[in-house]
Amino acid sequence: IIVDFHAEATSEKLAMLCHLDGRVSALVGTHTHVQTADQRITENKTAYITDLGMTGVVDSILGVKKDIIYNRIVNYCSDRFENAEGRCMINGIILETDNNGRAVGIERINE
Repeated sequence: IIVDFHAEATSEKLAMLCHLDGRVSALVGTHTHVQTADQRITENKTAYITDLGMTGVVDSILGVKKDIIYNRIVNYCSDRFENAEGRCMINGIILETDNNGRAVGIERINE
């Protein structure tokens, strides 16, 4: 079982880890789109990372053209999102489990 927990605060994600530790193979956080470097495997064999990160254009905001997001925040405009163009990155993890679903490896991908 892999749980993707879409929450803003790291404290929420860590509280969920306390609740699910040993009951799931992995708890991965999403939402901020910035990959964290806190991957680990707990004593109860649950893999964890606070945020997987983003796959998309590096020079963007959330993968969207920067001016659209900027105008949305500063000028309260609600322009339709348009994908940014340019050099891309991929963030994520490689998760390894044993035959019982317990995490034995977690490696960040940040290319």
